[in-house]
Amino acid sequence: MKRVFALLLSAALCAALAGCGSGSSSAPASTPASTSAGETVTIKIGASPSPHAEILEAAAPILAEQGIELDIVEFDDYVLPNTALDDGSLDANYFQHQPYLTNFNAENGTDLVSAGSIHYEPLGLYAGKTASLDELADGAVIGIPADATNGGRALLLLQDQGVLTLKDGIDLEYFRTAEDISFSEYDGIAENPHNVQIEALEAANLPASLPDLDFAVINGNYAIPAGIADKLIVTEDAAGDAAQVFANIIAVRAGDETRPEIVALVEALKSDDVKAFIEEKYEGSVLPVA
Repeated sequence: MKRVFALLLSAALCAALAGCGSGSSSAPASTPASTSAGETVTIKIGASPSPHAEILEAAAPILAEQGIELDIVEFDDYVLPNTALDDGSLDANYFQHQPYLTNFNAENGTDLVSAGSIHYEPLGLYAGKTASLDELADGAVIGIPADATNGGRALLLLQDQGVLTLKDGIDLEYFRTAEDISFSEYDGIAENPHNVQIEALEAANLPASLPDLDFAVINGNYAIPAGIADKLIVTEDAAGDAAQVFANIIAVRAGDETRPEIVALVEALKSDDVKAFIEEKYEGSVLPVA
């Protein structure tokens, strides 16, 4: 299996993208074909390095038995994987959830769709200066992501754990549709029995700030490279609303979701073997979609 790093391809990709509009009808990177009679079909798929490319690697042996080879192209940004998919440089990508894809389509005039939901990167409550919620003290400082959606999810997780109670009508949809919320002045908390202080920080900075906080609610994609799995107390429910809304998907051009090799890819990623890999490797920071 080849792994091609996005950095090595950036010049070629930018040149190709500059000459292609969205909604391109270019031929797919690999021509759909039957895998019978010993034929090999290659799926060229863009992915974030972790956990997406790692999960694809775990699925590769399953697909190889069916005559399907994965050519994984790693990207470190959230734009090129979709533009490369749209212009036909990729067959699929694996890095985003549906709300992001929906917004990308609306802003760029693309027609990319989900071929299947694979995993979920839950927000997790991590221990900082305080080891467990049983030791929650009055005035404890809890860090949450500063953006409205993830910060809102963090408050909902704290509510689920009995730390605080939000006002009636404040739910996941409320935070998803909010354009901006200043959590330092937020008045949506109805009950705060321990008078916890909510400190909103840039999501990427929360792992480094954990030693200075009593607790922090951290996105899985930032918790994984920080190596803080041993500090995880609880995560969002993998069968809950947020897991379904923010599940990471295999994205393809509209119409390609029925290609046999794409169907096989999704089935392999949802197999028991890959689910076990996700659960064992990421220790709760990444969860297979229920």
